[in-house]
Amino acid sequence: MPTAFNNFFHPLLAPASAPTRFTFPFHYVPHPLALAAAADLQEHLQTQTDWQHDFGQGGQVSVGAKGKMFGVMVVENEAGDLGYLAAYSGKLADSNHLPGFVPPVFDILLAEGFYKKGEQEIHAVSLKLKALEQSPELAEAKDNLARAQVQAKDEIAKEKADFKAAKQDRKRQREAAQQTMPEAEFAALNEHLARVSVGRHFALKDLIKAWDKRLETAAAQLAVITNEIARLKALRKTMSNDLQHRIFAKYRFLDANGEVRDLTDIFKDTIFKTPPAGAGECAAPKLLQFAYLHGYKPVAMAEFWWGQSPRSEIRKHGHFYPACRGKCEPILGHMLRGLNVDPNPMLKNPAEGKKLPIVFEDEHLLVVNKPHEFLSVPGRNIEDSVYLRIKKKYPDATGPLIVHRLDMSTSGLLLLTKTKETHKLLQHQFFKRSVKKRYVALLEGEVAADEGTIDLPLRGDIEDRPRQIVCHEHGKTSRTHWKVVGRANGQTRVHLWPVTGRTHQLRVHCAHPHGLNVPIVGDDLYGQSANRLHLHAESISFVHPHTKEEVSFEVEAGF
Repeated sequence: MPTAFNNFFHPLLAPASAPTRFTFPFHYVPHPLALAAAADLQEHLQTQTDWQHDFGQGGQVSVGAKGKMFGVMVVENEAGDLGYLAAYSGKLADSNHLPGFVPPVFDILLAEGFYKKGEQEIHAVSLKLKALEQSPELAEAKDNLARAQVQAKDEIAKEKADFKAAKQDRKRQREAAQQTMPEAEFAALNEHLARVSVGRHFALKDLIKAWDKRLETAAAQLAVITNEIARLKALRKTMSNDLQHRIFAKYRFLDANGEVRDLTDIFKDTIFKTPPAGAGECAAPKLLQFAYLHGYKPVAMAEFWWGQSPRSEIRKHGHFYPACRGKCEPILGHMLRGLNVDPNPMLKNPAEGKKLPIVFEDEHLLVVNKPHEFLSVPGRNIEDSVYLRIKKKYPDATGPLIVHRLDMSTSGLLLLTKTKETHKLLQHQFFKRSVKKRYVALLEGEVAADEGTIDLPLRGDIEDRPRQIVCHEHGKTSRTHWKVVGRANGQTRVHLWPVTGRTHQLRVHCAHPHGLNVPIVGDDLYGQSANRLHLHAESISFVHPHTKEEVSFEVEAGF
């Protein structure tokens, strides 16, 4: 461990030879050099006293604690010496500049910068807006209009009721007079009653007009204030957008060839068109930018989480994670140009050479034992899948074939149909949740309790697909029953019964702090990578849609 951590380039005693290609940041196993750099940085985080931040270290839940993503990049300097650069995502200890960590690509916290001035101007508008929204004048104008509306409604309703009653009374007078009065007197009465009717009619119209005028005046008085509120809101939004675009233009990223692109240009071709909040503040872009600017050759990199897990995402203390997709993929897609980078493993067909065993088959349906790392349906880049294999094997099959799915990394029993009618009948059973499925998983830690139910709502992480996050506001209901069936060598074997079927449900429910808080062995999204994901759909039971008998199938896991 260096005695000081003040320089950006931290010498590294090479524990292994340098790789021939740079790390593919979205799917990797940390290189030994990156592991050594991370261990060095982690020791520094545990011993430094230059700044203070409550990480809630070691997984201890602490109010106000906040974990942080750190990155290390092994680089080679002009003399050919190996060292590493260190970075953190966002701010740390309320600072963008801490000893030994590379600076941000653009520092929006500079007191003399345009961001602070723009922020102050927007804040001034917000204060005016708040004062107007809380002003007694606004409350009084709202109250005056509301009271006038109630009074107008009551008086007009009363006048209409009186008008109707008077009309009925005039009708009775006419009917009574017609039987007893001479013709001339009746004509005079009829004329008088007609004049009274016209008078009452105009009186009602005058009342309505008078109230319309009073309501118009009250509404206009209110509109003076509400229009100003709307103007200030629009002004604040315009100022915020203008400031954000100025910020985007200041985030200018290099690639290995020296080409520069800003955030607006980088994100213009993405689905959202504009950069998400915090784009460019992650560790990986900071590290590459600093390396390019100072003539360091990038060798390998890794990112790890340090401290307490966040509330919704799954991040474990000391675990390594890939770069995020939403914020970093477009930026790094530019910055990695010109570098010799490891190939994207997601473009390689993981099912190549693997067989698809059939467990059961009749003229209506079949059950297969899907291997791990085998797609259920064709993906964006890879077509080979259970669906495609079965479609080729049974070209005359009708209907959608696939009734349910398993994650690519999950092995186990998968039910398919040969006819449209069978598919419809089985789909109805899934909809009613009468199909019984049991999974077995090996967890990379010990679970204290013996059984229970996990109920954590899930939704997709918009900024880092395909990851899922726990979201109590917008997430869909997700429920799993579980039971421990074995403990050995610091690991736990569990049976899992999913009540719902959300994406990555079992993986998230096992790994999340409010679930079992122990990731599945080999879970490279929510835990740590291994030879495979140790999750297997080992049992399925359902009513055969044609024989009407309950059938069950079971295949033990290969781990």
